Amino acid sequence: MSTPMKFLIVDDFSTMRRIVRNLLKEIGHADADEAEDGVIALNKLKNGSFNFVVSDINMPNMNGFQLLAEIKKDEALKHLPVLMVTAEARKEDIVMAAQGGAAGYIVKPFTKATLEDKLANIFKKLGL
Repeated sequence: MSTPMKFLIVDDFSTMRRIVRNLLKEIGHADADEAEDGVIALNKLKNGSFNFVVSDINMPNMNGFQLLAEIKKDEALKHLPVLMVTAEARKEDIVMAAQGGAAGYIVKPFTKATLEDKLANIFKKLGL
């Protein structure tokens, strides 16, 4: 990946945000910001320049599916790839994420290798 990517990590659990940030750094993506829910994330996305969103699904105020819907209906943001992260591997959630336009889906807990593979597949699909 030649261009540095700026990630936004969205999760209501600070430890999970830190884990994802550290894994991204280990993979080579050191530029990341954090938000504790979809409302804060959407605000940051509208006021910053991000290339990728990693979002939890279950959060207060605005969950991951609502955030995904908001991103996809915003002309300035809809190009952003969104990787959904959840503790529950429910088939309907995976289907909902795909239908909502998510670039991918990961179930917690996950390893660095899993995240790296998922990102590589998404980058390849997007031609990055």
